[in-house]
Amino acid sequence: MGEELILADLPQLDGKVALVTGAAQGIGRAIAVAMARQGAAAVALADRDEASAAGTADEVRAHGCAAEVIGVDLRDATEVEAMVDRAAATFGGLDVLVNNAGVIDTAFAPAGQCTVDQLPEAAWDAVHGVNLKAVWLTTKHAAPWLRRSRRGPSIVNGASVSGLTGIEGGPAYGTTKAAVIHLTRLTAIDLAPDVRCNCICPGIIETPMARAFIDAAEDPTAKARQMTSEHLITRLGRPEEIAGLACYLASDGAGFITGATFVADGGVSAWRGHRE
Repeated sequence: MGEELILADLPQLDGKVALVTGAAQGIGRAIAVAMARQGAAAVALADRDEASAAGTADEVRAHGCAAEVIGVDLRDATEVEAMVDRAAATFGGLDVLVNNAGVIDTAFAPAGQCTVDQLPEAAWDAVHGVNLKAVWLTTKHAAPWLRRSRRGPSIVNGASVSGLTGIEGGPAYGTTKAAVIHLTRLTAIDLAPDVRCNCICPGIIETPMARAFIDAAEDPTAKARQMTSEHLITRLGRPEEIAGLACYLASDGAGFITGATFVADGGVSAWRGHRE
């Protein structure tokens, strides 16, 4: 019921063709499925995990929307270009790009080394490769296709509340997300007036990434409480809530919005406190 309420009154994406990165799980999967529910004609699902992305494709097709799974390592520039070209060639163009894929420092280094003075250089480079360089490269290669679109072309970038305020334990992640926020503005300038570009800054969302932190804790219940202690809305966010916002920004209903940053963090950035 909650998902239907989130999506019910939003403008539709009738006939649009989208490319969503990081579409195998979490927010990326929710965005792809929501786009299908809102009438998108086709969604290209890009991810390293092709098997899980195939599950997303099944959900997308269940809503009458075409889907194509594209395996890609976003740290490989050649694969990024091929991903965009395949998506556009498969569906005859591109109307929406969602740069959703992202990784955190702990994917490449132990938690104890995820500080500015301890993070290995290779981890820094890996996070920047996926979270920042790939966003630029994907946008670069998608831009010619988007400019040809006559269906309200737009880009939605996935940033984070970590790009707005310092959060312990992820110097590379926070730095890249701050950069994505500004890259969004610069993209909006350079692609105007043909293509809009906006970004979303989620807080802690109920995704496999967040769940892994909780489940790995000595006391998962306490960990979940600690992770949401700064939320004014006292729970984890739902992927569908972020998907609803992404769909709106990709729709013609947001036709006068570009270069903007939308925060969906449960109220974290509204105060300097935390709940016990």
